[in-house]
Amino acid sequence: MRRRPLGMLRAGVAAALPGEPVLRTGHVLAVSSLVNAGLGFFFWTFATHWYDERTVGLSYSALSASLLLTGIGQLNLNDFLVRFVPTSGHRARRLVLTCYAASTSCSVLVAVVFLALVPSVAPRLGFLLTPVTAVCFVVATAGYAVFVLQDGALTAVRMPGWVVGENLIFAVVKILLLGLGAALTLFSGILLSWAGALLVSLVVANAVLMGRGIPRHERETTAAPPPPRMLGYAAADWFGSLFRVAAYTVVPLIVLNTLGAEQSAFFSVAWNVAYVPYLIARNMGTSLLAEAVRGPERLVEHSLRVLRHSGLLLGGVTVLLVVAAPQILSLFGASYAAEGTMLLRLLALSAVPNLVLSVAIDVARARRRLRWAVWLQVVMCVLVLGLTRALLPHFGVVGAGIAWLVTQCLIAAFLFVTRSRWLVPVPEGSS
Repeated sequence: MRRRPLGMLRAGVAAALPGEPVLRTGHVLAVSSLVNAGLGFFFWTFATHWYDERTVGLSYSALSASLLLTGIGQLNLNDFLVRFVPTSGHRARRLVLTCYAASTSCSVLVAVVFLALVPSVAPRLGFLLTPVTAVCFVVATAGYAVFVLQDGALTAVRMPGWVVGENLIFAVVKILLLGLGAALTLFSGILLSWAGALLVSLVVANAVLMGRGIPRHERETTAAPPPPRMLGYAAADWFGSLFRVAAYTVVPLIVLNTLGAEQSAFFSVAWNVAYVPYLIARNMGTSLLAEAVRGPERLVEHSLRVLRHSGLLLGGVTVLLVVAAPQILSLFGASYAAEGTMLLRLLALSAVPNLVLSVAIDVARARRRLRWAVWLQVVMCVLVLGLTRALLPHFGVVGAGIAWLVTQCLIAAFLFVTRSRWLVPVPEGSS
């Protein structure tokens, strides 16, 4: 009997992936990030050709603000779901829906408060206050919160392949809507395309999650007793995540306020390209956390495997980005290559030591040593933002790249010296 093409494709993909679950899930999530980043590359390429540099800079700063607010409003419940859904059994659906409701409510609230404060805290983003744009900004903020949470839920029920699918849908629809916005000469076309694509992706992904993923998970797993102090874990993890999100999203706003919209555009394009290896490290850490819940006794083994395996992968990606930085940025326009090549190289180099930080944070989460995870993220945020603010007037936009590289190297060096303190097994019964 001849096998169907789809079945053959699935079998081929399955054979190509590592057999170890921690690497297998990490690879699938990494593929998701690469797909999203690849299509995102085309998105910003089209944006830089269809919109002027000022519009790109302002739009990216607005999206950065939205992502910052999402980081606050979603309460970091995506990692909470990765941590607790695998052992939730029949409680999985209720746990996911409760997290959705909490993150959506908080995200809407912080987005509305931010819009009220725009005239005083971010006057350059005043275009967000028009009625249609304001509604889309709030929808995008709340929608992205659920988008992040559904990634955690899909990973927790071992459906990482659909993380790839949802990101593919999001990226393709986003590009189509971007073209529509450009054809209609909408100044807010970039922001509107994000909001519309999020809605489409959310509907499809949650139909799969609620219709197939969670019912199967509830049938195949036995619910363990709820771990103690779950709310305390969630609160501490959320508090720490605020600093990581701030480091990622406040820098474009600092560049905008210090150097102007055009330099913000140059930074945003370089950061979007350099963020790909950051996402790979983040995804491997998510897989590490999910598998540590199922097998806490193998935490150190899995952590070392992730460090070795991801280090080689990130090294290759970084070399590619450093060597091909001018050619990559030239696709966005000659001015982006002229202004952003050194910045992209510095940001790409910073992703390698960031792997150590990412793994250390997820090891701390697995061990429920949240103070350690919070402290690491606070230090990263303070160093990145402080150095960026200090270096921009002297080095221009390249100063932000120096800030990221110096910060990640300092923290990675510290973690290497103190590895015996954090790279230890999960205490028995802590999962």
